[in-house]
Amino acid sequence: QVQLVESGGGLVQAGGSLRLSCAASGRTFSSYPMGWFRQAPGKEREFEAAISRAGATTYYTDSVKGRFTISRDNAKNTVYLQMTSLKPEDTAVYYCAAALFRGPTSSQAMDAIPTYDYWGQGTQVTVSS
Repeated sequence: QVQLVESGGGLVQAGGSLRLSCAASGRTFSSYPMGWFRQAPGKEREFEAAISRAGATTYYTDSVKGRFTISRDNAKNTVYLQMTSLKPEDTAVYYCAAALFRGPTSSQAMDAIPTYDYWGQGTQVTVSS
């Protein structure tokens, strides 16, 4: 079992930046591939970014490539999402998630919700125009 707690959300103007953090406790953090998802009001939860256990491989949805960066610090049991050039359409609750290791991330659907076994409670990001 692992517990995930997101932080760093808030209100920011369009064009601004935020860095989200997700602190993990419980089992060994470095054994989990990690992901970030978001859910806007009235919409389904959608994938944003993922990172392999050691951080060597990252994945992004097209809409955030070049603007968001996922990273992790296994010594601090924390995964980050650096968000830049924010747009009003980035407004959502952002969730981090941990996946039990089932093989290389290249063989997993890292953009799929069922891949992930543990979820945080979310942090609100609001981007004003």
